[in-house]
Amino acid sequence: MESMYEKLMELPLFQGASRDKLAELIEKTPFHFVKYTAGEQIVETNEECTHIRFILTGDVRIDLSSANRRVTVSETLVGPNVIGPDYLFGRNTFYPFNATAITDCGVLQIVKSDFINILMSDKVFMFNMLNVLSRNSQKGTFGIMALSSGSIEERLAFIITSLTQRGSKDIKLTYKQKDLCCILGVQRASLVSALERLRKEDIIEYTLSEISVNSREDLLKILHSDEN
Repeated sequence: MESMYEKLMELPLFQGASRDKLAELIEKTPFHFVKYTAGEQIVETNEECTHIRFILTGDVRIDLSSANRRVTVSETLVGPNVIGPDYLFGRNTFYPFNATAITDCGVLQIVKSDFINILMSDKVFMFNMLNVLSRNSQKGTFGIMALSSGSIEERLAFIITSLTQRGSKDIKLTYKQKDLCCILGVQRASLVSALERLRKEDIIEYTLSEISVNSREDLLKILHSDEN
């Protein structure tokens, strides 16, 4: 039970809660603990988000692809973490990505109606959720400005950070150069020059078909945002 409290207190949406409150939740709320083996799929693209899913242990790979599969953004979430909390509420409640266990994983699932009761039971939980949703929604402000008048580096930073979660690692953008140039509205030579500048700053590594992100935080700084 001690380790259970510790894991819950590390989760982004439970941080700051008292031990007594967590004990009450464990006693009253139906928590569903699911184990996934390495290679097993946790979430499928276009699956409806009916539960909030917390990674307690293990690593999960998220793959988000364009409709034609020519551009894909991938990231690894390490427990404790949460999978796509943005899709529990709102107009579109369907996951746009696949989530697959890289290692053996322990996942806590809470059905939406029960999670709403949790949010309403304590201001700490409500503010944590509001902060997550607000932080993610505010990305758009900086991104729109970057896409309309920003540098290529700012445009790339917006695309990558807006499609990945806070605290993720091993972020990769795989692409065909023609498609990425079209998305960014630039010529190939300009794209390569921007990638080389980012590489020299040790923010990314890249090949003709893949960008590997060394520092998501440094990409966020390019957008002149203090959000991370």
